[in-house]
Amino acid sequence: MNIKDIRTSSDPDLAGSYAAIQRAAKSAEDLAIKTNTAIIVAVDGKPVRITAAELIKMRELESAKPSPHIQAL
Repeated sequence: MNIKDIRTSSDPDLAGSYAAIQRAAKSAEDLAIKTNTAIIVAVDGKPVRITAAELIKMRELESAKPSPHIQAL
């Protein structure tokens, strides 16, 4: 199977769908955190439950990483 990155599609709707899916995932995470519930995601084709506390930790770790657009001192 020839797998290409959807973001490189010549169809602008298809190329933009990647960002839309990411926004939807972040929105689902926001809601899970707000309501203190878990989300279910697929990892290697298997369902994985991620709790609100785990989502918060994951975000804290992400925000601690230096931004690729900001040069570290």
